[in-house]
Amino acid sequence: MSDRTENVAQQEAKMGNGNGPLSGKVIAVAGAGGPAGRAALLRLAEAGATVVGADNDPERLSEAVDAARYASGGARVIGDTVDLLDLQSTRDWAAHIEKDFGRVDGLVHLVGGWRGSETFTKTSLDDWDFLELLLVKTVQHTSLAFHEALQRSDRGRYVLISAAGASRPTAGNAAYSAAKAAAEAWTLAMADFFRKAGLSEGAEGATSAATILVVKALVHDAMRAERPNAKFAGFTDVKDLAEAITEVWEKPAAEVNGNRLWLTEKP
Repeated sequence: MSDRTENVAQQEAKMGNGNGPLSGKVIAVAGAGGPAGRAALLRLAEAGATVVGADNDPERLSEAVDAARYASGGARVIGDTVDLLDLQSTRDWAAHIEKDFGRVDGLVHLVGGWRGSETFTKTSLDDWDFLELLLVKTVQHTSLAFHEALQRSDRGRYVLISAAGASRPTAGNAAYSAAKAAAEAWTLAMADFFRKAGLSEGAEGATSAATILVVKALVHDAMRAERPNAKFAGFTDVKDLAEAITEVWEKPAAEVNGNRLWLTEKP
């Protein structure tokens, strides 16, 4: 299932998480060990949430959790080593979060990866096999594992990070764009589940939502340091992405459910 980096934080989180717009919320972050995951852990914790990050690399995850705790002044951030390519492990992760904290209010999907080719004709189907696992299978597993808990929340959110290339693929990005488009379609189907569940609940409608944040590409400080002359035009900084993720909980479910929220120019 999962291996928590610190069990004491579980009990502390039950006592509340201070002030902030997300105070009392419990949010899971898949792919927490990467640059975008690190930024999300920190920003969500700063907003008052208890944050449970997952990654398949325990060392990278531990570093991300420690950094978020230190930068947020001791905010409650927990790490679970989870194989998101295993559906049962993902289900166990979701169940244990809800058992430990009494609720799950969000799943942020930041599992990423990229492979491309010089031309369409040089596309390797091995790239598709690799990207289908990372970008599609993990979305399937996290959505199936978490959707019931999110439906029970008074403000449940499933947040997928996608790429503009899913809407306008380029010749050298066939596998990547197709995988991103498949992940978007799966997420929109989850949004329809929330919509229909809301209709059955009466006048108030759905309180839970599945939404897609669209970027051209992401950039972070280490990338800028490596390429000081690069402009990264149209790229979204991981800190800005983290801010946009946090704001999803501040918007009504009807405003974000089933929608693509563009953080870059729409093609």
